[in-house]
Amino acid sequence: MKILLKAFRNGLGALIALISRLIPVKKVKRDAEAQAVADKKAQDIELYQFFACPFCIITRRVIRRLNINIVTRNAQTRGGMYREEMMKETGKVQVPCLKITENGKVTWMFESADIKAYLEKEFG
Repeated sequence: MKILLKAFRNGLGALIALISRLIPVKKVKRDAEAQAVADKKAQDIELYQFFACPFCIITRRVIRRLNINIVTRNAQTRGGMYREEMMKETGKVQVPCLKITENGKVTWMFESADIKAYLEKEFG
C-alpha cells in the first residue's frame, strides 16, 4: 500500500510539473546588458529541489517568469550528493531551498514565500 501511495504521489506530482511547464509565463524582458548582469548575479544561486514538489514547482515558475538562469539541484535522491550536502550544511532536508553564495559566505534560504520575495527583490 505504501509503495502504491508513493507511486501515485510521484505520478501526480510529475503531471502537475508537466502542466506547469506547458502553461506559459510572462517573462521579464531585459536588454542584453541587463540580462548579462542578471545572469552573472544568478551564477551564485542554486535551487535545491524535488522535481514534483508543488512548492518547488511554484519556485521554478517564479524563476522562469523572472527570466533568470539558476542552476537546479536534485535533492530528492536518498544518499545523493546534493541531498547530503544540504543535510550536512543545514541539518535538514527541506525543499525548495535556495543556496546563495555572496563574497564566500553561503546562505541557505528555505520557504517558498521567502525565496519568491528574495528573487523578486533581486531580479524583479
